[in-house]
Amino acid sequence: MRSTKAINAVERLKTRSGNPHYAAVSLSGGLFYLVDRAASGDQKVSQPLPMDDFVAFVNALKPEKPRKVSKLDLAMEAQIKRSGKARESGEN
Repeated sequence: MRSTKAINAVERLKTRSGNPHYAAVSLSGGLFYLVDRAASGDQKVSQPLPMDDFVAFVNALKPEKPRKVSKLDLAMEAQIKRSGKARESGEN
């Protein structure tokens, strides 16, 4: 089983949290768990989980910062929504 998805989730967590000691451990059967390899030794952060549940768990630990949205971005999104509604109703 490919573990790239789980490894990438842990890499994102390292970046978001600033803690380079996180690591994913793969078990047989496609299960993964998260460890923190700090100076005090390996500390298990999660129980063994299937890959999709593991990725969801890791992403929830340190959520992504919301991106900044400018007034121009909001105006563009509103314009796209309006043009999409016009097409659906057959006005355009």
